[in-house]
Amino acid sequence: MTGISRNRFRIVLAADHGGVELKEALAGFLSRAGYPVRDLGTGTADPVDYPDYGFAAAMELRRGEADRAVLLCKSGIGMAIAANKVLGVRAALVSSVQEAELSRRHNDANVLVLPAVGTAAEEAFRIVEAWLAAPFDGGRHSRRIDKIRRFETDHWKE
Repeated sequence: MTGISRNRFRIVLAADHGGVELKEALAGFLSRAGYPVRDLGTGTADPVDYPDYGFAAAMELRRGEADRAVLLCKSGIGMAIAANKVLGVRAALVSSVQEAELSRRHNDANVLVLPAVGTAAEEAFRIVEAWLAAPFDGGRHSRRIDKIRRFETDHWKE
């Protein structure tokens, strides 16, 4: 994989039944690139509830057991909503390389959510590659992320 930082993030993957096929392709792609990948499932096309998988992946980040997460469901919307309920998670639903880069540079996204419907594996690989390689720009963006963190701290109930 060209362009990906040599910093080997610990990555957790999760999908519901609508994203399982693309998740499997991404697991292989990331593993071949040398990333430690933990796959939280699902592993079949049997119907499951996306919040269970989104919450599980987001909690791995919260507990410090992973550095980044990639989540998939048919539209990506449900997974993004679920993951963003967890303190410290900044999940971004993206459909392009440009959105992936901006989610990191401007929003310091630690969770990438992809729509499985309409996203070809090769495009998903490019999106994930760009997302992992892009740094957080800091500067004026730090002020905004700090506001999000303060809000979470003020309103989160453990």
